Amino acid sequence: MTSAPLPQIASQVRRDIVRMVHGVSSGHPGGSLGCVEILTLLFFEEMQLNPDAFDMDGIGEDLFFLSNGHISPVWYSILSRRGYFPVSELATFRKINSRLQGHPATEEGLPGIRMASGSLGQGLSAAIGAAQVKKLNDESTTVFSLHGDGELQEGQIWEAAMYAAHHKVDNLISFVDCNGQQIDGPTDKVMGLGDLAQKWSAFGWQVHLCDGHDFAALREAIAAAKKTRGNGKPNVVLMKTEMGKGVDFMEGTHEWHGIAPNDDQLASALGQLEETLGDY
Repeated sequence: MTSAPLPQIASQVRRDIVRMVHGVSSGHPGGSLGCVEILTLLFFEEMQLNPDAFDMDGIGEDLFFLSNGHISPVWYSILSRRGYFPVSELATFRKINSRLQGHPATEEGLPGIRMASGSLGQGLSAAIGAAQVKKLNDESTTVFSLHGDGELQEGQIWEAAMYAAHHKVDNLISFVDCNGQQIDGPTDKVMGLGDLAQKWSAFGWQVHLCDGHDFAALREAIAAAKKTRGNGKPNVVLMKTEMGKGVDFMEGTHEWHGIAPNDDQLASALGQLEETLGDY
C-alpha cells in the first residue's frame, strides 16, 4: 500500500477517473469525482482490510458496499491503488471481457467486490445484512455503505432504514453523497428530498453532517459515529459534496453525471489534477 498522503492519493484517483471514462467514451465521472475523499479515507486509513487474501466472507475485516454502483470508476481506482488488483487493469474499464464493468459485478471474481450494484436502492439492505452477520459473530468490525442523494428517492432505502433501526444495527455507518444532482437534473427539481437529517433521525438513525471533501471533517464524523456503538442506532453521515469535484468545467452540474470528456476536455482536466502516483 502506498504511504503517500491522502490528498496525493485523491489527486491520482481523480486522474484515473477521467482517463478511464475518456478511454471508452463511456462512464460516470461526475459522481465519481465527488466521492474521492470518502473512499480514499476509508480504504487507505480507516478500514481494517486484507487485499492480499480477499474472500467473499470478509471475516475479521471491515466491509464496504457501494450502492450507487454507477460511480464504479472511483471504486475501481481506489481498489487497484490499494492493491486488490493491478493498476494496469484500469485500462480495461468497460471493455469487452473486462472484469471492470460499468457497474460492479461479481461473476468475474474481481477482488474487492462483494455484491453487484447499479440497480439503485439495494445496497443498504445488503450492508445491513452483512452488519447483522458481524454482530452474530461477535465481531468488533464495522460495515460501511455509500449512497447517492438521488438514490434516496427509492423506497427500498427507507424500508431498509426502518429495519436497521428496529433491529439495532449499530455497527453500520452509511454515507450519503449529498451533491444535489442526479441524471435528469437537480434533485430538488426532479423530486425534492426535504430535510434529510430530520428524515433519517425520524427513522431512528444517528445523523452526522460534514463536508465530504474535507478529510478532517470526515474523520471526525466517522469517529463520532463509532462512539455511538452500543446505543442500538445505525449511523448515517450526510456529506455535502460537489459533483465533478476537482475539474472546473464538471463541477456543480448534473450534465457530467454520465458522459465522458473528449480529447480536449481530458487534457484540460488532467491539467488541473496533479499526477502523484503515476498514471496507469
